Amino acid sequence: MEIVRSQRQLAAAAAAASGGGSGAGALPTYRVAPQLEVRLEEFELFAIDRLRVLKGISDGLSRGKRPEEMEKLVSELWKAHMRHQDPAETLNKDIISHFVLRLVYCRTEELRKWFLSMENTLFRYRFRLESPESQRLLMSEFQLPYKALPHSEFEAVKDKLSRVARSISQSTSVESVFFKVPFEEVPDLVANRRVFLSKGYAYVAMSQVVSLVVTQFRCNISKALVLTNRKWTATIKEQEKDRLTPIVEALSNAYFGPDYSQKTDAAEISPKDIDQLARTSFPLCMRHMLEKLRENHHLKHGGRMQFGLFLKGAGLKLEDAVTFWRSEFSQKVGSERFDKEYAYGIRHNYGKEGKRTDYTPYSCQKIISATPGVDDHHGCPYRHFGEENLRAALNNMGVSGNALEGILDKVKNRHYQLACTMTFEATHGVSCDTGINHPNQYFSESQKVLQAKNQTVQSQLST
Repeated sequence: MEIVRSQRQLAAAAAAASGGGSGAGALPTYRVAPQLEVRLEEFELFAIDRLRVLKGISDGLSRGKRPEEMEKLVSELWKAHMRHQDPAETLNKDIISHFVLRLVYCRTEELRKWFLSMENTLFRYRFRLESPESQRLLMSEFQLPYKALPHSEFEAVKDKLSRVARSISQSTSVESVFFKVPFEEVPDLVANRRVFLSKGYAYVAMSQVVSLVVTQFRCNISKALVLTNRKWTATIKEQEKDRLTPIVEALSNAYFGPDYSQKTDAAEISPKDIDQLARTSFPLCMRHMLEKLRENHHLKHGGRMQFGLFLKGAGLKLEDAVTFWRSEFSQKVGSERFDKEYAYGIRHNYGKEGKRTDYTPYSCQKIISATPGVDDHHGCPYRHFGEENLRAALNNMGVSGNALEGILDKVKNRHYQLACTMTFEATHGVSCDTGINHPNQYFSESQKVLQAKNQTVQSQLST
């Protein structure tokens, strides 16, 4: 499988150099979609690998990592998920995966915004790892109309450039290369006072040229996403309804971790354990649904699916699940009606009815994307609760003070899974570097922490 490289005129030696770092020497600009056939399997697998990179970047940004930490993170993510022994294959995968995800994330404003931000960040840090020569080639490829500052003009502002450089802990030598550009084209440098401004122009050092290139890159991708959305809506979605459309629509909510389907060797829980486990090890979404089930003796379909499959993944066997749900629902609808209208759905979730599909618990991504209606209690509290209700719910879990305010701040910035991760850390007194991506992951990790603490206590008592 070979990509036509008409969009890049890099030398063969530069392509070969992509074997090191984070793809140095082989950084595409994604201006033209490749004309080639891609196997359906690679279409999806390449996109999934790139999504792992973008979601890792998203997590790093939401955790407030510093630029040098982000540069290391991007390099590690790229090496782990996108590299191939053959540099040409790495480039192929890079370009194909970008255009597949462009199709996936063009479909709504929210999806476009996220994809644009993550791709922009990925490009920024990969560009910084390029050699100066490759950076100049990229500048010419973007057709940036800027030339290096003439020596005479450089000498005239040299002292002022030196003062700016010293203020940001850099050194400026006579050999430094600067570009004179309209200040509005480098808003990040202006905002952080990292450039000298004069008469509407910013003087950008070669080491800062990434801001110029990234601005143009962002503009190009933003326009391309809008155009792709038009093509998707007008023709592609219907033409590919039996082949690509299901894959495209599923990828934006893709979850890549364990599915937490119930295994024969998994730990079991019984109905009598559920209330105690909820207090110690259930994530907020599941605690909330249990409270509403106990209060109303009923949950609507979305709640029964989300909570029921969670309990299944946590180790509740089919017979115990029927007993648990009957004990609550019968208080409102009676046992006979429960057996007629609701028991089938429980057996169906366990793969014992209908198509005999063994359904798996919902991931955080699926739960966050839900749209609960009136009297629904499923979904993600971090996304769907108002601030007052969320604050009260977190207080009930024992979260307060700075930890509570930090969680609410993440919610305001729509980092819902990070907010859940921070809740886990606050309630368990441990860090969770991998982040929470699944309610059953929350439950499983909680049980591990509690078991370790119990073992420590038992060891201390025995001595």
